[in-house]
Amino acid sequence: MTVPAVPVGPTQVLLVDDHDLIRQGLARAFERQDDFEVCGQAASVAEGIHQFTALDPQVVITDVRLPDGLGFELVRAIRKAGRDTGVVVLTMYAGDDQLFNALEAGASAFVNKDAPADEVVAAARHARVSPHSFAAADLPGAMRRRMTPVGPQLTQRETEVLKLLARGFSVSAIARSIFVSDSTAKTHISKIYEKLGASNRADAIMKAVRSGLLDDELGD
Repeated sequence: MTVPAVPVGPTQVLLVDDHDLIRQGLARAFERQDDFEVCGQAASVAEGIHQFTALDPQVVITDVRLPDGLGFELVRAIRKAGRDTGVVVLTMYAGDDQLFNALEAGASAFVNKDAPADEVVAAARHARVSPHSFAAADLPGAMRRRMTPVGPQLTQRETEVLKLLARGFSVSAIARSIFVSDSTAKTHISKIYEKLGASNRADAIMKAVRSGLLDDELGD
């Protein structure tokens, strides 16, 4: 049976951030570890790709917002290269969208810049061992929020009626348009008002626009 080779020497880390103070702070955090060595630094996506190609680090730590683009572009370039490189994404703008962007780009871990340096080092260790898995402090919560519908949920028929309301159709005109009785149309409208927490047509339209249920219907 073949035994996997054990890496010799400290893990080589490339730091990518356009703020010199942050890069130096990260470098000091990794230099305090016996199992890591900072092999290079970069301040942009282009420079990060160049350094990655030249140095072949085992772990890359990258900021999201860089002068010439987003760190996600660097993550995708690393994954396209087909190497088993661990990639940790750092950001000051932590949120579900950023977290899922990191996941979809192929990052190994996602860490808020406000987190202690120890968390960044721990994420780098995870990235070194499991470069193709994803770790983030709030991943379970983010997954729950993505799976849970947010805001009013209208049925397909209620959405149709809402759009007609926004176009100024009367109850009778709505009823004729969707081939139902006036009383049924009124029931749909009442349900829409109830779900939106609206008291009248204008209130319902305003709240629907704010909830993203009416995008450009008012401009038709």
